[in-house]
Amino acid sequence: MTRVVLVAARARNGVIGAAGGIPWRIPADFAHFKRTTVGHPLVLGRVTFEGIGRPLPDRQSIVVTSARGWAHEGVMVARSLEEAVEVGARLDDVVNVGGGGRLYADALGLATEQVLTEVDLAPDGDTRYPDFDEADWTETRREEHRDDDPAWTIRWLRRR
Repeated sequence: MTRVVLVAARARNGVIGAAGGIPWRIPADFAHFKRTTVGHPLVLGRVTFEGIGRPLPDRQSIVVTSARGWAHEGVMVARSLEEAVEVGARLDDVVNVGGGGRLYADALGLATEQVLTEVDLAPDGDTRYPDFDEADWTETRREEHRDDDPAWTIRWLRRR
């Protein structure tokens, strides 16, 4: 069975983005994102991918877009989230979803797991992580970074 894993960082108020960027800088969380996603297909929305500007090393990027003719060297293109997960499942038994907000919302129903970095901030932003019912998920692991500025916690969740 393919594991569909949402990998995201969100603020206390659910914000994940502002004006095309991330409203905080936590290098250790970027390293965590890399450790989590390397070696597995990574599904991204087109706007999120274009914000990064290039395929991330050591993982196959699959970009979901409805823009006809859109292409980028080293990237696989899918017309829907479902197609992206199917393509990723042919490559590996873990398919990671790395944003943006609409893609996370669409993928939440397919997700078997979430790896959420929760940042102890409440910034203004225009992109949010979708709300979900915590009762549908079991926390399997937690890693706290309370002494950092800002403080942050990684939670590993598995669907019940």
